[in-house]
Amino acid sequence: MTKRKKLLRFAAVFFAAALICVGCKKQEQPAESAVAPPPAKSEDNGPAMKEQPKPGEPDPSMAMKAQPKAEESAPGMAMKPKAPAGAAAHDYIKELTTPSKWKEKAPDTYRVKFETTRGDFTVSATRAWSPLGADRFYNLVKHHFYDGAAFFRVVPGFVVQFGISANPAVSAAWKKTEFKDDAVTQSNKKGTIVFATAGPNTRTTQIFINLKDNGRLDGMGFSPFAVVDGSGMNVVEMMYEGYGDSSGPDQDQLEKLGTPYLQKGWPKLDYTKSATLVQ
Repeated sequence: MTKRKKLLRFAAVFFAAALICVGCKKQEQPAESAVAPPPAKSEDNGPAMKEQPKPGEPDPSMAMKAQPKAEESAPGMAMKPKAPAGAAAHDYIKELTTPSKWKEKAPDTYRVKFETTRGDFTVSATRAWSPLGADRFYNLVKHHFYDGAAFFRVVPGFVVQFGISANPAVSAAWKKTEFKDDAVTQSNKKGTIVFATAGPNTRTTQIFINLKDNGRLDGMGFSPFAVVDGSGMNVVEMMYEGYGDSSGPDQDQLEKLGTPYLQKGWPKLDYTKSATLVQ
């Protein structure tokens, strides 16, 4: 074999080997557009969590383990729900410790007035949007569950969250009252009100108000059942956000210890004074 042919053969072999190495290197790197396989559905066939939060963005699927928020005015004291003006004193705390009794079907539409440490606002609920969610909210409000509850999580540009009772006995009674998810018929637009969740079919008492259009939550199974009326978002947006999304109270401890736990470690939190049905 001539020296020229040997050189040509060596060059061909070297070129082929180089192509193989380049191909192997490309396959080792995941494609930027690769999509993770969807999580398995739960045994009760609830909707799977379809989306993971973007880096640095709060995880709405962990809303039940979310963080708090606070206010500059004096924190609301844990209080017994008050009876309507002119009505005899009523033991709502005793009623709330027997949640199995409170399963009334909500009206097609109804309104709720919130009095808070930042001012008042009203919300309008529509049962057709999220029937089970509207029913649960109606029963909780009717029996004054949200009176004295803290807005324990405020994430600027995302959500304001509340719904752990000021009374530990009430929190304990409602801890295992999960109800099934509703279909998402309305988008998570600014001002809509939605039940928080720890996964499929785990809604209980915690709710959040969207501070902006959070359309990505639609595909994750978060079903709005109400919306803040008129200029009420001006009040909602005033809720103190100084504690951020990661330095607030532990929710398990809040459930066990109630408002005194918050007043000790997070004295600036805002609170509901009352939440009542509007006739």
